[in-house]
Amino acid sequence: MRFTPTAQQRDFTRSLDAMLSAADTAAAARAWGAGDAGPGRALWSRVAGAGVFALAAPEAYEGAGPLSVELALAFVELGRHAAPGPYVETVAAAALLTRLAQLGDEGLAKRLLPSLVSGACVASVRFPGAGPYALDADAADLVLDAAPNAALDTAPAPDGPQLWLAPGHGAPQPSADPARRLSRPLPGGELLSSGPLLGAALEYATVWARLAAAGQCIGVAEALLGRTVAYVKQRTQFGVAVGSFQAVKHRLADTLVAVEFARPLLYGAALRLAPADVAAAKVSAGEAAYAAARTALRLHGAVGYTQELDLSLWLRKARPLKNAWGTPGECRALVLAG
Repeated sequence: MRFTPTAQQRDFTRSLDAMLSAADTAAAARAWGAGDAGPGRALWSRVAGAGVFALAAPEAYEGAGPLSVELALAFVELGRHAAPGPYVETVAAAALLTRLAQLGDEGLAKRLLPSLVSGACVASVRFPGAGPYALDADAADLVLDAAPNAALDTAPAPDGPQLWLAPGHGAPQPSADPARRLSRPLPGGELLSSGPLLGAALEYATVWARLAAAGQCIGVAEALLGRTVAYVKQRTQFGVAVGSFQAVKHRLADTLVAVEFARPLLYGAALRLAPADVAAAKVSAGEAAYAAARTALRLHGAVGYTQELDLSLWLRKARPLKNAWGTPGECRALVLAG
């Protein structure tokens, strides 16, 4: 079976690539990491205008989907351009609200989904199994906290999971990637939903978030590999380009194989949306991104360690994304269980 995008899907990704290329996402990412969300919010509005968030929501709530394949392709582009912000988390919030509406609880979807789709509202989330922090909560307009008994941050509630609208967040914690700030939502706030329906919706939303994160990983790996290939073609040693050395070629080839092995897994997972398939795609994509980062750092030499080089924007994303929305161990357990 061939997993190749349709002509319409390729046109969509090309237009998104052109828009992001013209937007100077590297400058937006640096500003975001320094605490200036202005350029990132401007980019956010443009991404929303391109219809990315609409892909996770149905037409009844001003969306265009759910369209999982198109969403995966869009997140490859977002990763390739190092777009800053809680894009995956906003998709998780949209998917959660969509699933709740499909299960009969339409109130929250009517209240919150249109603003997420339009880009007027930036959302972050803290879901069970996705870590103790919410990404970029300090720059978000909405933080949905569904950690076990989130209001008390203790043991799970006896009547099932709870979803809270967090009243705020704690101080951002140090992160390997300055453009991925981590905060704990404050306890309390408004109780939005609880019970078995919420549990099913959380599982559905986690699958969508994991798929989007896998797409980001592929994009990061592509960017790192492309920049490294360009660098070894122009860097010389002993009078020749280092890219002509056999050891360099082998390392780049191994990295390319990892990326191209992960890509069909991402496409297949996007088609089926089976939790085990998405988990497999996330493992493969995360390891490809990390392998590309190691290759890029080694072949760039000392200059690869400098923050002034834009390469660092992708280098510092690879490891956090590898563990985001399910560590490799957790995802492999899902694959074995599925």
